Amino acid sequence: MGNRKEIHVVPNSERGGWDVKRNNADRASKHFEKKDDAIGWAKEVAKKDNAELIPHRKDGQIQNPNSYGNDPCPPKDKE
Repeated sequence: MGNRKEIHVVPNSERGGWDVKRNNADRASKHFEKKDDAIGWAKEVAKKDNAELIPHRKDGQIQNPNSYGNDPCPPKDKE
């Protein structure tokens, strides 16, 4: 998919809590104790950067991604 901008919210197995990371980044942009706080901050960054927000569950599975930029597969309804 090329150079799609992605912001991931992932569990931090060493420190506990949640990290917000850009795709292909070695280090987290920011660390949070609560997932809701991490998603809130990541959503603002994704909107500003026209990026895809990709939250993960504790087990690493992707959970409800949301696009705030050029979505390669936009929804057909215009709600």
